[in-house]
Amino acid sequence: MKTVYLDSAATTQVRKEVIQDMQDVLEHSYGNPSSTHAFGRASKSIIETTRKAIAKELNASPQEIIFTSGGTEADNMILRCAARDANVTTIITSPIEHHAVLHTVEELRNEYDVTVEYVKLQECGTPDYQDLERLLSANTERKLVSLMHVNNEVGNLLDLDKVSSLCKANNALFHSDTVQSIGHYKWDVQETPIDFMTAAAHKFHGPKGIGFAYIRKSNNLKPLIFGGTQERGFRAGTEPVHNIKGLETAFVMAYANLEEEKTYVEGLKDYFKTEIAKAIPKVKFNGNCSDNSKSTYTLLNVCLPMSVEKALTLQFQLDLKGIACSKGSACQSGSGKGSHVLEQILNEEDRQKPSIRFSFCKYNTKEEIDYVIGVLKEFVEK
Repeated sequence: MKTVYLDSAATTQVRKEVIQDMQDVLEHSYGNPSSTHAFGRASKSIIETTRKAIAKELNASPQEIIFTSGGTEADNMILRCAARDANVTTIITSPIEHHAVLHTVEELRNEYDVTVEYVKLQECGTPDYQDLERLLSANTERKLVSLMHVNNEVGNLLDLDKVSSLCKANNALFHSDTVQSIGHYKWDVQETPIDFMTAAAHKFHGPKGIGFAYIRKSNNLKPLIFGGTQERGFRAGTEPVHNIKGLETAFVMAYANLEEEKTYVEGLKDYFKTEIAKAIPKVKFNGNCSDNSKSTYTLLNVCLPMSVEKALTLQFQLDLKGIACSKGSACQSGSGKGSHVLEQILNEEDRQKPSIRFSFCKYNTKEEIDYVIGVLKEFVEK
């Protein structure tokens, strides 16, 4: 059976070079990084080399990079520590953030009596920047804004410079879940004065189970996990050196090949957009995903014209044809619940129709896209 993987926003295929480097570490660099003998020092060197490589690309200091198990842990760590240590009494976020943020801020509301405010959304799902300014200037309470750079379901891009400027003008902290954009966009944390960022290696052709938090050094947060001196005492636990090496290789290669791969993947997205509009004229594009200046080049979220009854079997039919894609976010796809993002931005009629997220990477081809669109057209017209 032909198989096509168009779900890179959920997780990406690991680069061969990443696998090779991880295997080499597993075979030869197995010392505990906290040990002082040569085996331990060799492992520690791998970790610090990775930290420096990330910091250099982001224009950050190595001490501002903390390795985590991925984006969810990093989001939890930052939000919890900010509520506990940075005198944050109000968190401003949006109703279409990843649940790693939404569920965490609700817990913080209960645990720390933090006020949680939700910025209004424009019709397309982008935060209303005027409303954000209103919330920031409403009082003198210490605030933290948590807004993702790239929405993981519809691909909308946040204006980071605008939000960071608003936060700075109102003495607020700014956290952005950048899991969908690290490895896909250039960064300079000195030009864009963001306080906290999060990343996961498996979103840019690295391994699962490893990511990092960027924590600006002026924010004196205390550890969340205790029991050891790893990560400068901020996150206890023996580091997974092979995963960290895989993160480094994937990260360095993502930026070394960024322009070439971005051009190629953006071309695939544009081709998909053009061809599906020809094949299924009543198709709709959710959020800003059809506008490359306002959305990421890596994904499209489409609303297909079909009845509710027919829509129930669409994902099953696509799977039968070997096509991997997502209905809503992959993190909730097994829950049976609808997408909280689409619930916020689609009208009642379109919420009854199936919306599918197709996300692209360097390993996809136009031939695969032709196959997928053919399958979709046949199903819609059946």
